[in-house]
Amino acid sequence: MANYYCLMAGLPDVRLRDAKPARTILQLKEELDEVVTPKDAQLLYYYFLRFDCENLVHLLANPEAELDERGNLSREQQEDLIRSARELNFNVHRYPAFMSIFARNYAYNSGKKDWFPMDAMMLAYYEYAREVPNKFMARWYQLNLDVQNILTALIARKQGWTLADFVQGQGEVVDTILNQPNLQDFGLGLEFDYVKDLMRAAETADPVEKERQIDALRWNWLEEQTFLEPFDINALFSYIARTEMLERWSRLDVEQGRERFTEIIENLRGEARVPEEFIRK
Repeated sequence: MANYYCLMAGLPDVRLRDAKPARTILQLKEELDEVVTPKDAQLLYYYFLRFDCENLVHLLANPEAELDERGNLSREQQEDLIRSARELNFNVHRYPAFMSIFARNYAYNSGKKDWFPMDAMMLAYYEYAREVPNKFMARWYQLNLDVQNILTALIARKQGWTLADFVQGQGEVVDTILNQPNLQDFGLGLEFDYVKDLMRAAETADPVEKERQIDALRWNWLEEQTFLEPFDINALFSYIARTEMLERWSRLDVEQGRERFTEIIENLRGEARVPEEFIRK
């Protein structure tokens, strides 16, 4: 595994008290293109593919939509993907198959009452991304899918809906939810450390506050998983993901939001089972 000591040492710290990250995700992406190995660049491709998926949904709804530059694909490539998917009965190998399938079926599915294109696209993305040939990154994508499924299951149960109609994808979390739908935490708390904090966040009435707590959970998970190897591709991936969180929150209530986000993180750190000497300051 490549060591990015010089790169990581040269990057500014991702500090919670900053109003915004010193580098944007787009700036980071352009810088990394020149220094990471081809193998690691392919791993990072999965991360930035999420923006391509969001762009695809926007373009299918509006061909003139403004695109997020953080994706891997240009507008011309996105248009080629859509055109190829509509004209051909097979998947064009230069694009992920799940994106071609989504584009091909979009016109049919968009007429369905309970079909939400972005939700469907993100499910397909995480199902694809969790097959990335890197165990840490695969767990990250699985975490995001699991968190969404737990939150969805809580809403469905509260409304008296059938959980199997709303919980999507595969994995241990999905199986456990469906097998123990009446337990408060679906029986997940003993197996997954983050569930207690997620359940607390789910009870928060303020949707912005809830989102902050969920991002804090993700932030803490990233730091805990990478503190022993601070200079490898996993640490770099963690840095990118945490930078994106700060970038997103910087667009909201900067001062109050940052202070609250910092407070949530520190509270989680206080409860985490991480040796004090390894906790980043």
